[in-house]
Amino acid sequence: MPQRNKMKNQNSPKKPLNKAIQLSGAGLQMGLTIYLGFLLGKWLDTKLQLRFLTEIITLLAIFLAMYSLIKQANKINE
Repeated sequence: MPQRNKMKNQNSPKKPLNKAIQLSGAGLQMGLTIYLGFLLGKWLDTKLQLRFLTEIITLLAIFLAMYSLIKQANKINE
């Protein structure tokens, strides 16, 4: 009988702490995506002698990061 209880615990839904850890990792990924987008825009501005790519690419990185965060949150809550 102890083996059967062990099997039930393994199939139980994910713990809330596990979800919090996954979401905090997603937040770190979001920050890294935005920062890398900023660095790419800054590098392109310098390379191409322009002044607007930093803002545009950073904004695109923010939208990409938000999309990724929402997608991961939906996946975690399933």
